[in-house]
Amino acid sequence: MPESTGRKIIRQWKLILGVVVGLLIGLVIHWALIPTQPHEDDHTKHAQQQATRWTCSMHPQVDQPKPGLCPICNMKLIPLKVDSDGKDPMHISFSENAKALMDIETVAVERKFVTAEVRMVGKIDYDDTRLAHITAWVPGRLDRLFVDYAGIKINEGDHMVEIFSPDLLAAQEEFLQAYNSKLGLTESDSKLVRESVEATFLAAREKLTLLGLTDKQIEELVAQGKSSDRLTIYASIGGIVIDKHVQQGAYVKTGTRIYTIADLSKVWVRLDAYESDLAWLRYGQMVEFTTESLPGRKFSGMVSFIDPVLTEKTRTVKVRVNAENADAALKPGMFIRSVVRSEITSGGKVIGPRLAGKWISPMHPEIIKDAPGDCDICGMPLVKAESLNYASVDAATAKAPLVIPASAVLRTGKRAIVYVDVPETDEPTFEMREITLGARAGESYLVEDGLSEGERVVVKGNFKIDSERQIQGLPSMMDREGAKKTHEHRH
Repeated sequence: MPESTGRKIIRQWKLILGVVVGLLIGLVIHWALIPTQPHEDDHTKHAQQQATRWTCSMHPQVDQPKPGLCPICNMKLIPLKVDSDGKDPMHISFSENAKALMDIETVAVERKFVTAEVRMVGKIDYDDTRLAHITAWVPGRLDRLFVDYAGIKINEGDHMVEIFSPDLLAAQEEFLQAYNSKLGLTESDSKLVRESVEATFLAAREKLTLLGLTDKQIEELVAQGKSSDRLTIYASIGGIVIDKHVQQGAYVKTGTRIYTIADLSKVWVRLDAYESDLAWLRYGQMVEFTTESLPGRKFSGMVSFIDPVLTEKTRTVKVRVNAENADAALKPGMFIRSVVRSEITSGGKVIGPRLAGKWISPMHPEIIKDAPGDCDICGMPLVKAESLNYASVDAATAKAPLVIPASAVLRTGKRAIVYVDVPETDEPTFEMREITLGARAGESYLVEDGLSEGERVVVKGNFKIDSERQIQGLPSMMDREGAKKTHEHRH
């Protein structure tokens, strides 16, 4: 009996224990099935995690759900926040952390005068207006060349060549006869005879002048009373003999070139300007240049001519500069590098206080006057500086242009895109905006339309912003409408 009672007690305890375990399991299952509300901070963190993707600044096609390294370049991924639906498609927002990782920088759009530097290369050349040729005025034989080789420096009036010419001998005899006839006139001779003799004398003298005799040589002929079959030719200008065309003893015809002389006190600098730089080049501008043979020394000159025709092979325009060369340091053929600095005002005009309101010679730009008149060199009427493609503007009254740094602009063909910082937003927000650019001046662009003074544009990180817009299918630099809109149109 005692064993039977013990077994009953054990069975009862096992039953009680099973019931308790079953209740506990039921409670656990019940609690598991009851929905719980997440903590507010957990919800916010979860939302942020869902709203953030990770991509590579170098490879925007990479799209990862969590941070890590780029599978292509092994760079650290950066987070980019996805805009919610319903926002302006031209806007994109980022978290502060994402903005810091993208290293975005902005600057204010401002009005200021900018300087465009036009750099050109070219060579020193002879001044065509200071070249002279010693030629044979009469046919004959070159009995003596006083200048034996090229490179000799001569002065105006130096004797250059002695020529034997039978034609010259006949012309001198004719002149002496006319001269003697004039001396033989008496008071009893009629007026008609006097006029005829005088006309013959003047014609004979003019003929000698045309054959190359100077007034001094004609006076010597009259004093000697005897003709000579030889003529000495003198230098018409001073300079350097750059070419000797014939040898002593050669027979020449009228007009045969004997020497070429160049006055190197002034030279021309022939430069090549790209067509994109023509907007900043004006007639009468000052140009600084240097040459390889004289390092450290700077020269200057004035733009005297801009070729109206473009060279198609090189896409350049020839620009000619007049430069002083008193010490003959600049030698024709030297390679030079030059720079023109143009201060730009609103509308892309070049500020030129030196020529504002001035009158200038179209043939000789060094002749500048305050009032109309004639050129002191060639006698041509002066014209306003503005009429010679020099839109000079007085710096005191000029309006500064609206400019942005060149790094702020994303250009694709005819389009120019900038990203503008949108103020007073909860998160860093940037607006994609298409603008109209003027010409480029150095490291700045002139803005014609699309921006206002004081707005801030992205100058660093704009490619990263545009890459994220491409990933999201939003309008971007390469896609004006964006992939999302294209998808909507198809449906």
